[in-house]
Amino acid sequence: MTALLTFDAVEKRYGDTAALDGVSLTVDAGNVHCLVGPNGSGKSTLIRVALGLTRPSGGTVERPDEALGCGFQRPTFYPDLTVAENLDVFARITGADPGDWFDDALSRLRLDREHDRLAGDLSGGFAKKLDVALALQKEPRLLVLDEPMSDVDDVSRAELVALLDDYVTDERAALVSTHRLDEFGPVLDHLTVVESGRVLVDERAADLAESDLDPDSLQRSYVDLVAAGSDD
Repeated sequence: MTALLTFDAVEKRYGDTAALDGVSLTVDAGNVHCLVGPNGSGKSTLIRVALGLTRPSGGTVERPDEALGCGFQRPTFYPDLTVAENLDVFARITGADPGDWFDDALSRLRLDREHDRLAGDLSGGFAKKLDVALALQKEPRLLVLDEPMSDVDDVSRAELVALLDDYVTDERAALVSTHRLDEFGPVLDHLTVVESGRVLVDERAADLAESDLDPDSLQRSYVDLVAAGSDD
């Protein structure tokens, strides 16, 4: 497999506080890689370091030379522009020239019906889907999404998971942070659980059945792991 993102003993410190404490992980092409942890676990810091927005205090990070696709917890679009105008502006900024596949993606996310709506008037689910669509415009090899399922209804959640599953190919990967592992269970290829800036678990989904994790109740197992890690 081709590694699209590699962390080797990465640290990020703010004074005496370690937001990341010796984190090592690899995101391989062909994988939906879920980064799971509670609030304050270091997920968002890891995402920012992965995107090059925050410089690590130690260790090394290797990422693709080309631009990454990224979606954040808070929308990055222009609320006073329509959906169509946002798509056009971001395409000009990034130099994206999306083809028919992108029109199909907009249709699957039901954003084609919202072209003339102001982005600031979108519901939480549609706002999140617009942010993901903007991240996909340039067909990045590595897509990095921070909490893409927050404030998303069940229908929109299913649409996003299905689109993510289709988007990731042998040449592409997605790193997705989330509080709830069960949201991505059907498409999960690799799991990294973090707590207090440390990696508690880093396993392929194919190996979960042979580990102490119960593949039929990933969320419960994740909660148990975090609780155990917090007691160390």
